[in-house]
Amino acid sequence: MLHTIQNEYISVTVNSHGAELWSIKDNETEYLWQGDKTFWEDRSPNLFPYIGRMIRKEYSYKGKTYPMQIHGIALYSDFEVVEETPTKLVFCLESSAESLKQYPWEFHFKVIYTLNRNKLDVTFVVENKSDSAMLFAVGGHPGFNIPADKFTQYSLRFAEHCEPERILFTKDCFVEDHTAEYELVNGTDIPLHHNLFDEDAIVLKNTAKAVTLTCGDGKDVTVEFPQMAYIGFWHQVGLPCPYVCIEPWSSLPSPKGNCTVLETQKDLLTLEGGNTYENTWSITIH
Repeated sequence: MLHTIQNEYISVTVNSHGAELWSIKDNETEYLWQGDKTFWEDRSPNLFPYIGRMIRKEYSYKGKTYPMQIHGIALYSDFEVVEETPTKLVFCLESSAESLKQYPWEFHFKVIYTLNRNKLDVTFVVENKSDSAMLFAVGGHPGFNIPADKFTQYSLRFAEHCEPERILFTKDCFVEDHTAEYELVNGTDIPLHHNLFDEDAIVLKNTAKAVTLTCGDGKDVTVEFPQMAYIGFWHQVGLPCPYVCIEPWSSLPSPKGNCTVLETQKDLLTLEGGNTYENTWSITIH
């Protein structure tokens, strides 16, 4: 089911399946990618409790093997709407007998959308309802429209000068054990062209905590991610896609190897039993 919030600046629609952003628009423009099987049928998946691929679509935890699809559980699940006002939506996913087959912790996962003028705040709230410490990740994956004939006129511009490191991946998209320097134009910009994504996503760390998709026409989109360790940029490999994804991540996908072992993955978040974690990132329409 679709739910819409709006103010005098923007309107936002969210699908209760996956608590997925479905639309972000002002009076004239739809900013969010609208899904197309030719290029990418999703729009803005929420990533929890894992980001990216697991080796053989499974992992082990304390010697037991669990199955898990790419990007976790949330994007495949129906959420309950627990609060709805003209400018705020709160969606909740609770652990279940089915989720426990994939992930051995009981949890409440909330996705909260709040409008503040021309900014949409997206808040992830994770409650660990188990007794043991929970290992998890959260992330966003919104795609933003780019007119096909103007793709190379756009850049991704960080809010300030930075010297990021690129996370390197194997050909099958697992994390290498070393990084590489990633040079930005003028210390801030990544000019867009489709070949950027020939090796799949560009995932960076040690960046400024805000990045703007811009071509100088006044229809910019800024993603701020103050609590996220990584930012990824992606579109489908090998296609002239009319969108780009800007993906704030707390953690990385599986490291290369023979299997994914959850308790040895270094950058996952840890939440003690009975505790709550909260992380807010945002999308601003200019």
